[in-house]
Amino acid sequence: MDRRTYLTISGLTAGAALAGCVGSPSGDADSESTSRSDDASTTDSGESDDITVERAVTGLTRPWSLESLPDDPRLLVTEQRGRLLLADPESGSTERVGGTPEVYARGQGGLLDVALHPRFPSEPWLYLTYSAARNDGTSTTHLGRGRLDTDAARLTEFEQLHAAEPFVESTGHFGSRLTFDAEERLYMTVGDRQFKNFGPDHVSQDLTNELGCVLRFEADGSVPADNPFVDDSDARDTIFSYGHRNPQGLTTHPETGEIWESEFGEQDGDELNVLEAGANYGWPVADEGCTYGSGEPIGVSHDERDDVVAPVFSWPCGSGGFPPSGMAFYTGETFSDWQGDLFVGGLASQYLAHFTVDGRTVTEVDPLLADRGWRVRDVLAVPETGDLYAIVDAGDAPLVRLSVDG
Repeated sequence: MDRRTYLTISGLTAGAALAGCVGSPSGDADSESTSRSDDASTTDSGESDDITVERAVTGLTRPWSLESLPDDPRLLVTEQRGRLLLADPESGSTERVGGTPEVYARGQGGLLDVALHPRFPSEPWLYLTYSAARNDGTSTTHLGRGRLDTDAARLTEFEQLHAAEPFVESTGHFGSRLTFDAEERLYMTVGDRQFKNFGPDHVSQDLTNELGCVLRFEADGSVPADNPFVDDSDARDTIFSYGHRNPQGLTTHPETGEIWESEFGEQDGDELNVLEAGANYGWPVADEGCTYGSGEPIGVSHDERDDVVAPVFSWPCGSGGFPPSGMAFYTGETFSDWQGDLFVGGLASQYLAHFTVDGRTVTEVDPLLADRGWRVRDVLAVPETGDLYAIVDAGDAPLVRLSVDG
């Protein structure tokens, strides 16, 4: 397929399959794309005549995350099988970056998120999250960093900064996203590893482990002195928030500096959250979703407990769900009407969700990239160009660019 295959946009009505029991492209079952109800809904694609959707790079294998480079048109792309790529949207070419860690590419694991130090390239650190396993087969989500040389396409001095505890026998729910705040603190999500004992003893409600949590670090991997549980001997000092299921989206609000997170529910119950230090987000004692197959509620509604924080937007049981992955706020000039809007990749729903944000009031509006059958894994807004990029979760996947025609 020619790299510059342009898809005609003409205000199409999008039959966005909000559910559909879609299997993982690799053959491994992943709960964010399976066991959804068969209900479908029809939504407006929201794409106007002057928006161009371009397959800027093709031939990617299960890409997971995107990152832009300052003063460089190339993008960083991770593939779950363990490759970190420099992708050029202008030429369509890719170049593999050497020096990456060995990963446990099973199920939902592998090479996952990528982020640059906020002061890159003066601080030339590139951060990765990835799953890795011990000899006994147990695995967990890891955080590491190395010095990126873009000219040589290589990481040097790569070091593991953290491995979430405990290691467990599971290939699911690793998390795992990264973002920096204005103070250059690094946030990392860790999933609950698919533990099914829904109740107060679940790992996501247990502060003595790091599963089902968002962790916070200094840029060198040390623990900030003001982390909410550093003085609690019964809690891990890395934890920033807890009560999460499988958070696969994380971004920093460009104006408020708040950390926004997305996570998968069980059956439905998918969420968008604004993170607060030390807060409990409820999973699984307070949740808006239900158990796979039975439709039975999990715990109680967030509104019934005053010790948990409710999502700012959710897809409750019976809605068909969304399964949200990577997310980004738009701050470019190309799409002026989108300034400050939030975009979230949808997997089983197979579209790019678009939300307006007013404080913590979140409203879903025109979906993008619907009617294409694309499981959208991550989204990236590049302020310098104003372009919006997305990657598709597939074995032969495109890097997609949205821009204004002409």
